Amino acid sequence: MQRQKRKNPVLRTRLPTLPPAARSRVALGLTAAAALGRFELQQCRECGTVQYPPREACQKCLSILLDWKVQPGDGELLAQTVLHHSNDLFFRERLPWRLGLVKLDVGPTVVAHLHDSVAQRVRVRAMLDRAGQAVIVALPDTENCDMADDRQLREFTCDPKHRKIFVTDGKSRFGQEMVHSLARAGAELIWVGYAEPWKKFAGFDELEKVPQVTLVPLDVTDSKNVRELAAEIAGKVDIVVNNAEYHRSFGIANRQGVEAARAEMRPAGVRVVNVFPGPIDDEWNQLLPPPKIAPAALAKAIAGALRDGIEDVYPGDVAQEWLARWRDNPKALERELSA
Repeated sequence: MQRQKRKNPVLRTRLPTLPPAARSRVALGLTAAAALGRFELQQCRECGTVQYPPREACQKCLSILLDWKVQPGDGELLAQTVLHHSNDLFFRERLPWRLGLVKLDVGPTVVAHLHDSVAQRVRVRAMLDRAGQAVIVALPDTENCDMADDRQLREFTCDPKHRKIFVTDGKSRFGQEMVHSLARAGAELIWVGYAEPWKKFAGFDELEKVPQVTLVPLDVTDSKNVRELAAEIAGKVDIVVNNAEYHRSFGIANRQGVEAARAEMRPAGVRVVNVFPGPIDDEWNQLLPPPKIAPAALAKAIAGALRDGIEDVYPGDVAQEWLARWRDNPKALERELSA
């Protein structure tokens, strides 16, 4: 395995600053869509006008009947510039920074952060920045564009490519599929935790063969073990995949708890991605009837969410059905579960 480059002690350590987070109430619709991986703009129910920036009323007919609808994002780059100075602490540490003016095919003109390889035709996406707010980025109008290879746009993604990742449990089938999925996604280094280091588990040898993998003893119920491992690798880790399993026989996940963790970590620039799968096709769910999501499919969905900057992931048919029912009538679902 290639040795890691040592940190230059003379260079200044970059502080965990955040980009400007102020948004109007109405503009949070763009953020809500970006958290689900969608690019949505306001569209007037009366005249059909698509508008940006978000407003309380239609810019054409003044109707207040505005719906957030998914838009294709294709457009033309009208102009671009490179910033070499900024008074904002976040951008000052990351200059130079490219911005452009894009005329969308659906009508509005937007200011967007630019991928280094953009040409005249671009495709626009809404993504979450480190402050958890939506920003608009313009990518080349090609299918093989990789945001992880762009220095600037890497700030808007948790793409596993080139990252150092820690997977807390490599003993489960899902944990092993997660490791292989991250390796295929281009992770630079993957630490994989496993309890009971005195014996080999099924799949141990296959994990050892993955070039990026380093297996580390970890029992998440042992606070001393957790502290020791954190002291060794925590400063190097870019992404943590916490897949240590906690099983309960009733109820659904407490969204308030996970959302509180997201709010607590956001000031430090740490993004929290929540995964709400249906039943997984593993030993814990052997007696449950289909449909169940395969561990490989779950791992692929998580790697995709990291790449696309999605906050909440609902992989599998069961999870998608529950999500649809929750959005349609949360009280009815609440009563059904309590019964």
